[in-house]
Amino acid sequence: MMSDPAFQGLNVSATADGVILPVHVQPRAAKNEICGVQGNELKLRLTSPPVEGEANKLCIEFLAKKLRIAKSCINIIGGEKSRHKLLAISGISPADLLPLLAK
Repeated sequence: MMSDPAFQGLNVSATADGVILPVHVQPRAAKNEICGVQGNELKLRLTSPPVEGEANKLCIEFLAKKLRIAKSCINIIGGEKSRHKLLAISGISPADLLPLLAK
């Protein structure tokens, strides 16, 4: 599953209806992008500031577009007010996740 070296160490957990993905968000970046893995989390740089849930909203929108799924399939289940978030993503398997993140 972790064959892509860019995602070595990423801690993705399979669930009954999808995956649990740990994410590290860096707000106020120059552009929205996936920066690889930091620790065991997927590192995202997002342009929005970390106020009033803007970074959370953009995090969900950015990943939904990247993974080609509806925004409603992604829920923040931990770390809503932290840079370290835990996302539950339904409708995708761990094997399908990495190739889509790499694009």
